[in-house]
Amino acid sequence: MTSRLFSSVLDVATLGKFPRIQKWVWRRIYNMLSRFWGDKDWRFMNYGYVPSGAPFALKPEDEAERAFIGLYQQAVEGLAVKGARVLEIGSGRGGGSRYIARYHAPASVTGLDYSPETVRRAQKLNADTPALSFVQGDAENLPFPDAAFDIVVNIESSHCYGDVPAFAREVARVLKPGGIFTFADMRPKSQLGLLDDQLAAPGLELIDKRNISPNVVAALNAAEARKQARIGKAFLLRRFMSEFSGSKGSVLYKALKGGSVVYQARRYRKA
Repeated sequence: MTSRLFSSVLDVATLGKFPRIQKWVWRRIYNMLSRFWGDKDWRFMNYGYVPSGAPFALKPEDEAERAFIGLYQQAVEGLAVKGARVLEIGSGRGGGSRYIARYHAPASVTGLDYSPETVRRAQKLNADTPALSFVQGDAENLPFPDAAFDIVVNIESSHCYGDVPAFAREVARVLKPGGIFTFADMRPKSQLGLLDDQLAAPGLELIDKRNISPNVVAALNAAEARKQARIGKAFLLRRFMSEFSGSKGSVLYKALKGGSVVYQARRYRKA
């Protein structure tokens, strides 16, 4: 029953039949999860990424989060992050913004999230990191001036938005000329063409596009034991969390592994 219900919710969400309702529901889901789990053991809210080549360097205290950090490492790898002004849209509990701030020496990192409870949780969990701040705001109407950032990061968040083209226009507005927008998220294979159109905001030039589904599935496998240990503590939410987190056997796990859902990483440059 839980799997069928979750599948139906995903179908409505990805097809965008009720975009404003979808946005409202996601906000409340993340508010609920932030209240339910308040400790540092769950600083990331993504499916993860395991690189195909050699592993990247991490401090010993961050090794437990390697699979989830990988999605951010691939997003900024090779970019001129040092001294840059970085914005993460959909920053969740702040683990990704914290990683960029601690490992890549930007001038500043600002994390923005739509869920007020999640922003409060991110501020508390990451208060020890200099040059890092979090604000509540809407991805479709960013509270920042034009050309305010050198790099905009968006990881596994856009599928929650009610108006993706408006989001892309806002990204183009807040990026400085020559700035980079680095994006990663999943879509049904049949909707990749639609995603092309949605992110084709004036001024944004697509410079790289990759299917990273195998790397994401590898990360889901690597995190399975830890994930199940965590889910086992949530008796009332156990079945929902198994689906939500992409555990083995879940709707999304099977879709990503089978190819009916594709996880893409993209980069755009502001003209």
